[in-house]
Amino acid sequence: MGLEKTTRMNYLFDFYQELLTPKQRSYMSLYYLDDHSLGEIAEEYEITRQAVYDNIRRTEAMLEEYEEKLRLFEKFQRRKQLVSTFEKQPFTDDNVQKFLDELKEWD
Repeated sequence: MGLEKTTRMNYLFDFYQELLTPKQRSYMSLYYLDDHSLGEIAEEYEITRQAVYDNIRRTEAMLEEYEEKLRLFEKFQRRKQLVSTFEKQPFTDDNVQKFLDELKEWD
């Protein structure tokens, strides 16, 4: 699994974990945050490795669907980029207004 996918899933999990069932939260936390293998999770829950894999894949798809509809992660990334750009520019009234106008567009 690539670092980019792991990072994305961690962010999506942070934003949307309250929409998941306790079991989904547990599997995702163990797999993505605690770096447990599918086998380790399966052993802990006394289920098959395939059952863990299927649950994690379905949960990933759900997280992507939530993001597609709500765009919380995308907005977070855009705000972060905008703040970074803003910090590199001189502090002027025009720049502040431009920054504020862009932020208002996103909500």
